[in-house]
Amino acid sequence: MESRDFDRRASAGHMRDKAPGTDGRGVEIAVVRASMIALAFTMLGSISLPISSGVHAQSFRSVGSPTSCVMPAATPIEIASGLNIPWSAVRVGSEVLVSQRGTGEIVAFRLGETPRSVGTVPDVVARGDGGMLGLAVLTESANVWLYAYHSTISGNRIVRMAYSEGALGEVQPILDGLPGGRGHNGGRIEFGPDGMLYATVGETRNPDLSQDPNSLAGKILRMTPTGGVPTDNPVRGSLVYSLGHRNSQGLAWDDRGQLWATDFGDDGWDELNRVEPGGNYGWPVIEGRGGNPAYIDPVMQWYTQEMGPSGLAYVDGTFFVAGLTGQRLWSVTIDAAGNPEATAHYAGEFGRVRHVLEGSDGNLWFLTNGRRGDPGGQVLSVALTRVAASECSRASAAGGRGRVPATVP
Repeated sequence: MESRDFDRRASAGHMRDKAPGTDGRGVEIAVVRASMIALAFTMLGSISLPISSGVHAQSFRSVGSPTSCVMPAATPIEIASGLNIPWSAVRVGSEVLVSQRGTGEIVAFRLGETPRSVGTVPDVVARGDGGMLGLAVLTESANVWLYAYHSTISGNRIVRMAYSEGALGEVQPILDGLPGGRGHNGGRIEFGPDGMLYATVGETRNPDLSQDPNSLAGKILRMTPTGGVPTDNPVRGSLVYSLGHRNSQGLAWDDRGQLWATDFGDDGWDELNRVEPGGNYGWPVIEGRGGNPAYIDPVMQWYTQEMGPSGLAYVDGTFFVAGLTGQRLWSVTIDAAGNPEATAHYAGEFGRVRHVLEGSDGNLWFLTNGRRGDPGGQVLSVALTRVAASECSRASAAGGRGRVPATVP
C-alpha cells in the first residue's frame, strides 16, 4: 500500500527550521553549498530570479499568458480498468502503454480494447513508493524506443527497450545507480522539446542530498537519449539540471518550451515550479514559498492534504496536475499579470490520481490508483472545452466540482 509521500522524521523538520549560524550544522553546510552554486550560476547568467505577485503565489511575468485555456467539460468516462497501480502512460501511435508500479509489467491498449501485456521489465523491485515508475517514448526513423525508470534492489535506473509489433525488446541500460530507497524515488521521465531526456530523482528520505552537488538525489536531471551529459548542461560534466527538490513526480513544457515540475512537500506545502537551468528550489532549507533570493519560490503551492502532486500535463494554455493525497484533478491557469489560479475537479470521486496526459481522442486522460487500503487502477477520459484567455480565471473559479482554492501563508 502506498503512503502519502511524507517524511515526518523530526530531523527533517528540525533542519528546515534552523537558520544559518545556529547549531543546525547540516543546514549551514547546505546553505553554503547553495549560495556557492547560486553565485556560480548568476555569474554564468543562467539563473532567472523570480518576481513576487502577492496574489495566489509567486508569478513570472516574463512568461506572458496564453491566448486561451481549456477546462474539463463533462463527466469522465472509463477507457481502461483492472490495472495494478498504474504509474505512467505514453502514446505510441494509436496505442497507449501503461506502467504498473507493483509488477513491472507494461500493458498496452487501443480505445475500445482491453489492456494486454507487452512485456515485463526485469529486476523491478516494488517497495515503498518505488517500483515500475515513469515511461517515455523516442521515435528514431523506423525505431520506437520505450524508456522506463524503475527501482531495483540497489537503487533506481533508467533503461530502454525497442517496441515493435506489440512487444518489448531486450533491455538496454541508459543510467544505472541512481539513488533510491523505500520512499521519495521521484521517477518521472520525459523527452523535452530539445530532444534531451529529463528525469526526476527524489532525495530518498535523505534531505541533505537535495543540496549536495555531488549527489543526483533531489534533482532534475538532463541527459542525451543514451544517458550522456549534454555539453550545454548548467554544470560541465554533470547531469544535474536543477536542485533543491524533495520528490518531484511531474514534468511538462508549456507552449514556449519552458519546463515546469511538481514537487511533494513534507508537512507544509506541495509545489508547482517553473524550472530554470541550475535553479535551486530550496529543500530542505525552505518548503514552499520562502522569499529567500538564494532559492526559487514555487509559482503555486497547496496545503499537502489538498494535493500530493504527481503527474503534470500542459494542454492549450492550462496545466493539469494529478493529485494523490487530495484525490482530485487540478487545473492551473496563469493570467496576463502572471497570477496563477487553481481549481480542483472531481474531488474524492475517483480516488488517488497519479498521472495526466493529453489523449489520442483529443480529451484529457488521467490515471487513478484506487483509494488507500484498496489499491486499483483505471484510465479515465474527459472532454475539454476551450475558453478565451480573458475568461480563464472566471471559468476556473466557476468550473471545478469540489473546488478547494490553493493558498499561501
